[in-house]
Amino acid sequence: MIAVNLSDKDRWKKYNNLSPLIAFFKNFHPLNEEIEKRINQHTFPVSYKKNKYLISPGDPNKFLFLIVKGIVRGFIKDGDAEITTWISKEDEVVGTIRNLWVESHSEEHLQALEDVDLIAIPHVLSNYLFENFTEANIVGRKMMELYYRSAEERAYICRISSAEKRYKRFLVSFPDLINRVSLKYIASFLAIRLETLSRIRTRI
Repeated sequence: MIAVNLSDKDRWKKYNNLSPLIAFFKNFHPLNEEIEKRINQHTFPVSYKKNKYLISPGDPNKFLFLIVKGIVRGFIKDGDAEITTWISKEDEVVGTIRNLWVESHSEEHLQALEDVDLIAIPHVLSNYLFENFTEANIVGRKMMELYYRSAEERAYICRISSAEKRYKRFLVSFPDLINRVSLKYIASFLAIRLETLSRIRTRI
C-alpha cells in the first residue's frame, strides 16, 4: 500500500481538511500543533470493498488503521478453518496484533466485513511521535488501556464453557455488532458451530 502524493488539503478534502486521526487522538489528550501537522502529512485515507483483505499473510506490516466507516475482522487459519480473533467497528484502531509496530510478516488476515473507509497510520509515524512528544505517549497509554481491556474480554468470552453463555456474553459486550456481522463470523469468534449458534438464537 502506497500513499497517494497529494497535498494535505486535497487528501483530506472530504474530512474538512483534517485527518480524522487528529480528532480521534484528541478524545484521549490535547495535541500540539506539530503533532497535528505530522499526522496530516503522514496519514492518508484508504477504502476497501466488502470481503476484501486489508492485510494477508506475507504482506509487510507497515500500518495501523483507524476505522472511519465499516467493520473489520482479524482471523487466522487452522487448516481450512478460519478462527476469528476480533471484530472491530468505527472509531477503533486495528492492525496485525502479533507483530504490532514490527515490520515483519504475520499469519493474520484482516478482512473488511462491510465497505470500509480507513485512515492508514504508518508505523514510522507512530514511532516518531512516541519518541518525540509526551502527548503521544499519553494518548498511546490510554488507547492501550482500552484495547487491553477489550482483549481481556475477548479472552474471557472464549473461555466460558457453555456456548449459550458465550453468546449471551457477546450480546452484552458487543451489542452493536450482532445485527451487522454475519452469523458465521460470530460463530467463528465464539468457537461454536454455525448450526449451534442458530439453535441458540432460536431458543433464546
